Amino acid sequence: MKNITLRQLKIFEAVARHLSFSRAAEELHLTQPAVSMQVQALEDQAGLPLTEQAGKKVRLTAAGEEVARQARRIAEQLREASEALAALKGVESGRLKIGVVSTAKYFAPSLLAEFRRRHPGVDIQLTVNNRGAIVRHLAENDIDLAIMGTPPSEFETVAKVFADHPLVFIAAPDHPLAQKRRIEPRQLGEETLLIREQGSGTRGALERFLAEHGVTAGATMELGSNETIKQAVMAGLGISFISEHTIGLERSVGKIVRLNVAGTPLNRQWRLVYRTDKRLMPAATAYVDFMDKEGSRLIWERIGQLDGANGRAASKEPRPRPSEA
Repeated sequence: MKNITLRQLKIFEAVARHLSFSRAAEELHLTQPAVSMQVQALEDQAGLPLTEQAGKKVRLTAAGEEVARQARRIAEQLREASEALAALKGVESGRLKIGVVSTAKYFAPSLLAEFRRRHPGVDIQLTVNNRGAIVRHLAENDIDLAIMGTPPSEFETVAKVFADHPLVFIAAPDHPLAQKRRIEPRQLGEETLLIREQGSGTRGALERFLAEHGVTAGATMELGSNETIKQAVMAGLGISFISEHTIGLERSVGKIVRLNVAGTPLNRQWRLVYRTDKRLMPAATAYVDFMDKEGSRLIWERIGQLDGANGRAASKEPRPRPSEA
């Protein structure tokens, strides 16, 4: 493949991402025949078919998967080179690609907004998904940084703690446990537990908590998002275990209460994670520094505002910096 061009790789990467010649053409502002011609030229260079038709759908062959992977890698290297050159010129620009687990979506946008205010030349691309998907994005180098609780074990990463992350049990205000001053963990086995899907960090923490206290879960209902869980709790379908960072609004208007379960809040930490072999560009380095200095304070300020709306005193002092434990 001596005579392939960057243009051909860029076009093929778009086709591979969309699995559609027409959508790739639309993204790149080309005609569909022009896209097909460039992919055909790339196939001629490879000496193997890169795509195949399945009815109206496009599928990648094994060779196509490999070429697409290499095309993404080359595109990332070109982006890094461009940002490195911009940094040498003293230009603050570039793109920051960040992924956050779904629980972090309640504070991540406000943090990014403040970062963008300080660094207006940075183009930010935000991906929100469950933990498993964010780990895959990290593994495939699709994102620069990830906000999550537990870093992946499948590959080596740098994981910097930037804020505490309390997990709590919640119920509707009229639930029988809502007015209890102390609830023993064993009592949870008698309740319907609304739980997240397999792979969720919150679900993993719940399972560990129950196991540590010798509690066998009774009836459970699996739900796919924090929003659905909160709606189900408010409807009286059961109790749940959830990040305190996700329930500020509902608590402020009295729709959800935090249960006084012994051993909770269960404190975890939020981490900013990136691959050990990742060469961070200036925008990503600036965000790492920003989160280290400001992340915890900004999160707790936001929660403090909601606490104030709930009639509870919101401290004006930032929470202590989280430990690396």
